[in-house]
Amino acid sequence: MSAMPVDLVRINAELGRSAPALVDWALGLGQPAIVTTNFRPFEAVILHLVTRVRPDVPVVWMDNGYNTEATYRLVDEVTRLLKLNLHIYLPRRSRAHREAVDGATPALDDPRHQAFTEEVKLEPFARALRETAPKVWFTALRATDTAVRAQMEPVSINPDGLIKVAPLLHWSSKDLYEYCETHSLPNNFDYVDPTKGEDNRECGLHLAH
Repeated sequence: MSAMPVDLVRINAELGRSAPALVDWALGLGQPAIVTTNFRPFEAVILHLVTRVRPDVPVVWMDNGYNTEATYRLVDEVTRLLKLNLHIYLPRRSRAHREAVDGATPALDDPRHQAFTEEVKLEPFARALRETAPKVWFTALRATDTAVRAQMEPVSINPDGLIKVAPLLHWSSKDLYEYCETHSLPNNFDYVDPTKGEDNRECGLHLAH
């Protein structure tokens, strides 16, 4: 990564509030890129923003097996609509296998919850990074999501050199809603993440990166 210096302070100052400009800049680096998505509410926005510039960008989804029926229907609808190059990463064990052996999803205060999160989200994500080998990672995280994310900048560099780009970091729900309306993008609010429990809990992908 040393061959591609990035002036984070300048980029964040000049482009940090313009999602299209951030996407154009990041893809303009000419490096392998991915977009991660969990198909939560308003996820079509980041997918539309990036694929309008690079239609074939790999879209990485860690399907934990616990999504709602509405979420799975949204996945198919958005994939068709935007012609996504969707890469689905599943846990090593199916939900049925895991529940037969370990029982229901452990509560947030259960000591087993971290191992559950590792199995259904973090390990598939690590596998996705190994297989897609990106230099640029687009994510739809927003400053209002969690305390950790409130401290982030739109562009950052992980310790491993991966450039993380969050074009929607400073967007409000109203901004996202209006973008969906303007571009006739589907949405779905029947979404649950079993690794979080509540909306403002950090999922793990963005901790210590």
